[in-house]
Amino acid sequence: MEISQIVRKLSYAAVLTLSLCGGVSAQTLNIGVRAGPLSMDPHFTAVGTHAEAVKHVFDTLVKSGNQLQLEPGLAESWRSVDATTWEFKLRPNVKFHDGSDFTAEDVKFSIERIPAVTGPNPTTTYVRRVKEVVIVNPLTLQIKTDGPAPNLPNDFVRLFVVSHTAAKDFSTADTAGQGFNSGKATIGTGPYKFVSWTPKEELVLERFDGYWGGKEPWAKVVRKEIPNDAARVARLKAGQVDLISRVPSSDVPTLERDSKLAVVKSESVYLFYVAFDIRDKVAQVTARDGSALPKNPLADPKVREAFDLALDREALVDVAMEGMGKPVSQFVTPTIFGYNKSLKVTQPDVKRAKALLAEAGYPQGFKVVFSFTNDRLPGDAAVGTSITQMLAAIGIEVQAAATPSAVFFPARTRGDYALAMAGWGTLTGEANYTLSGMFHSNDPKLKLGSFNVSGYGNPAVDKLIQEAGQEMDEAKRGKQLEEAAAILAKDRPSIPVASIMSAWAMQKSKVTLQNPRVDEDTLAMDIKPAK
Repeated sequence: MEISQIVRKLSYAAVLTLSLCGGVSAQTLNIGVRAGPLSMDPHFTAVGTHAEAVKHVFDTLVKSGNQLQLEPGLAESWRSVDATTWEFKLRPNVKFHDGSDFTAEDVKFSIERIPAVTGPNPTTTYVRRVKEVVIVNPLTLQIKTDGPAPNLPNDFVRLFVVSHTAAKDFSTADTAGQGFNSGKATIGTGPYKFVSWTPKEELVLERFDGYWGGKEPWAKVVRKEIPNDAARVARLKAGQVDLISRVPSSDVPTLERDSKLAVVKSESVYLFYVAFDIRDKVAQVTARDGSALPKNPLADPKVREAFDLALDREALVDVAMEGMGKPVSQFVTPTIFGYNKSLKVTQPDVKRAKALLAEAGYPQGFKVVFSFTNDRLPGDAAVGTSITQMLAAIGIEVQAAATPSAVFFPARTRGDYALAMAGWGTLTGEANYTLSGMFHSNDPKLKLGSFNVSGYGNPAVDKLIQEAGQEMDEAKRGKQLEEAAAILAKDRPSIPVASIMSAWAMQKSKVTLQNPRVDEDTLAMDIKPAK
């Protein structure tokens, strides 16, 4: 063979090799996220970033669209049979990642498994109305509820279905983590298969070509946890990741001017709120000299109103959130069913706030520890710090305690914090999800108030929440939810502060983000290769 022919063949081989390598690289999607799962068990916690991650591996019975509209998931259809029975028709020919068939047995197992394995921010809220699961046939099941349950399909957008065969030996609090974190039980029906998970570092996924919803474009997905905002932005600019979520508001203008990058912004259902512990005796609250107080000042409605009036929400949005939000004074955003249009945003009044503290018996204020996350939602640390300064203006000496989510949520669930700021999103599209979990009296028998750790209880609110939870007439249910919101606005067991706008940034030549979600989920299924 002539030298020229050899050179041509070698050149062709080199080009082919590079082309193939480029093709493989193009099929790998690297996402930089602020926080990831707390376990690979989808039933472990209701924290949003946890659910976001496991959605890649596990499907839900009902899907939630990008505007939280209900869509068919593993259930093709559902209907109310009678006042206490919902029937779900399941999707045929669905396979688990191990090749086994998906049936009604897996749904029944998943529902009954949740109470045994759930941890902080319990997922029992999604199945609290279920009294019994009856399998009619392999693709039909009936859910018997503890009364009329109009919101059951909404609750089931977070009902992740696991394989009853793969998870049967890993369904106690002691064994669940071992089975799912190792991958032994991490067998779902979702578009991606579990490969590996390194806590606080990365989750590696592989495309499931047998997915019932069609083949995804990415052969491999790597979700990298980069909690530091500056580091996440830097890695995007360096090309080390293809897309980042929760872009810090301060970086949005700069990234928008970068010709290599694209930025997508969207309203979200998440908001910041300040929560009070109003039980009789709490830690972390003292007189300004550090001495004990005879009673908990946060239990006084006048004190809580003073805190509300101390907050300049417009300033928090404009400065701490750099315009990436809106002031709010109720716990759901305008697109959520049950939003009360008559409630106005509280305007700051420092003079009145000081007067209320004096009327309550605290003319010199008091001292309190204020805990908030610093790695969960965009601007959480900045907003928490700014609130600290605003409370100081009315005489409250605040010790700011910015805390990682992994520490914050278990402590908050235990009731360790006297004063805290957290984020919340009404992820089912209806206010009853929020009201029943956060503001109904904590009642294990009724399975209501599972997120209420503050000691708050109002019989009128409880009654409205219970009625709305069973009212099948949508108009009546809406009025009940709005009335409950009005009472909460006066009681102030917690203070809503600002809704949060989301931003994603990406390599313009590599990916596009289609239909950004109002629940802020960053899903590989919504990210497509750039054309």
